[in-house]
Amino acid sequence: MITLVPLFLWFGSVQSDGDEKVIRAARQASNEAIARHDIDGIAAHWTEDFHMITSRNAEGSGRTPNMERMAADFKAKPDVIYVRMPDQVEIFESWKMAAETGKWKGSWTDRGQKIEIGGSYYAKWHRAGRRWLIRAEVFTPTWCKGGDYCSQAPF
Repeated sequence: MITLVPLFLWFGSVQSDGDEKVIRAARQASNEAIARHDIDGIAAHWTEDFHMITSRNAEGSGRTPNMERMAADFKAKPDVIYVRMPDQVEIFESWKMAAETGKWKGSWTDRGQKIEIGGSYYAKWHRAGRRWLIRAEVFTPTWCKGGDYCSQAPF
């Protein structure tokens, strides 16, 4: 006799469309804050222990150090913009976690050269009360064009 197990039991829990919409809206708000170079607006979407690994392998742990790193990036590259474009958001409701995967792109001018870089990213979200906050982000470049920056691979 074969017993069929519903897929939602096999994978853990049913994904909430409402939670996915909230996360996608938070990602859009984060993108808009980045476009404005609004450090507080960006950090409003992070947990206190937020961790980031950039495309060049720089790592930052904690909201404040990452805010400082973003502020320095904006100061050094006044026209920089980063955009995250989510492909998939998966919710694990019983643990109050979500996974977001997608593509990202960055662009700025460096010594008169337009730099464009992009690739794939992963974000781990955690629900704190009624809010979804980003606990970690990892950015992997898969392409780069436009200047010396692209020929200088990190370690």
